[in-house]
Amino acid sequence: MINLLKDKIIYIYILLFLFISYISIYNTKDYISKSLKDIYNKQVIWYLIGILFILLIKKTNIKKIYKFSIVFYIITNIMLIMLFKFGTSVNNTKAWFNLGFINIQPSEIMKVSLILINSAIIDKYFNNKTSIKRRKEFKLIINLLIVLIIPSILTFLEPDTGAVICYFVITFSMLFISGINKKWFIYLILILTIFLSLLFYIYYNQQELFINIFGSNFFYRMERILSWKDKTGIQLNNSLISIGSSGLFGHSSVPLYYPESSTDFIFTSFSSSYGLIITVIFLITLLSFDIYLLNKIKSYKKLKYRYTVFGLIALIIYGQIQNIGMALGILPIVGITLPFISYGGSSIITYLILIGIFINIDNSNKKASL
Repeated sequence: MINLLKDKIIYIYILLFLFISYISIYNTKDYISKSLKDIYNKQVIWYLIGILFILLIKKTNIKKIYKFSIVFYIITNIMLIMLFKFGTSVNNTKAWFNLGFINIQPSEIMKVSLILINSAIIDKYFNNKTSIKRRKEFKLIINLLIVLIIPSILTFLEPDTGAVICYFVITFSMLFISGINKKWFIYLILILTIFLSLLFYIYYNQQELFINIFGSNFFYRMERILSWKDKTGIQLNNSLISIGSSGLFGHSSVPLYYPESSTDFIFTSFSSSYGLIITVIFLITLLSFDIYLLNKIKSYKKLKYRYTVFGLIALIIYGQIQNIGMALGILPIVGITLPFISYGGSSIITYLILIGIFINIDNSNKKASL
């Protein structure tokens, strides 16, 4: 009975997240457009679809999932390319296929694809060993960077900066746990620092040149991202006021208007509605979920399983930190949703697909240990 309960813990978290997501989105109903009035009910539908994916994936042979990863990666990149011709533009971002009943966002699906193909590539080089030669490490990094850069460029052009950052978080976190010499990260950080320093120098000192090189669209994206340090903009100001005035028990509904209240600023919606005490309990719940997943990695004998689950955990934790940080004004606003809580069919289904892969891995590991 105890073992059965342990196996069901992940489902308890999912149902709990569904409940929190529903009430958080429901409390934004007075500020969203009439066409989106029932999105809290739609969120339940996305969860149900995601749970069906979990049930399907957990019954699939995990070896077939990894074997299909390269095909899945190619298909997802083709979908990203097709967006330029057939994509639907929302808020000047061409990131969705409108199928009528659902908008599919390929950049979300790419997160699953990257985790799977990165796991397959890293495992190919290490082959369940704890170390490899320096030359092989270099080849591994080059292969991972190629796999990373292709969808990053395509997604950046949509534009969707938040998704690109997620791609980098996934890849570098999985590379970090792979066991390669940590000196490589010093080199990568140095290259990244030089690139960003040059980028910011041109942005602040040669704005005309910056626009000529990167275009006006990227210039205004940079301007929006960097404006967070000045704590300006109605979205951030109203978010901070809502959270700060919620007190111990909240307002029972969202007190002020701010755009993206059901997606990027869902934490504000929840916190301002239910106050400090419930918000602290919510944060503890998120932390306990993260710890639960992290503790599972220790028992995995196959390194490929560890890479996959760690990539999932890194994606979730980054999403939590970035989304909550945006709402509190301590991190730039880059369009990152709160995993399992923010509204969005593609986002919810993607995370639940990853949970399905996690359950499959966990069950496969248990069978191997018997």
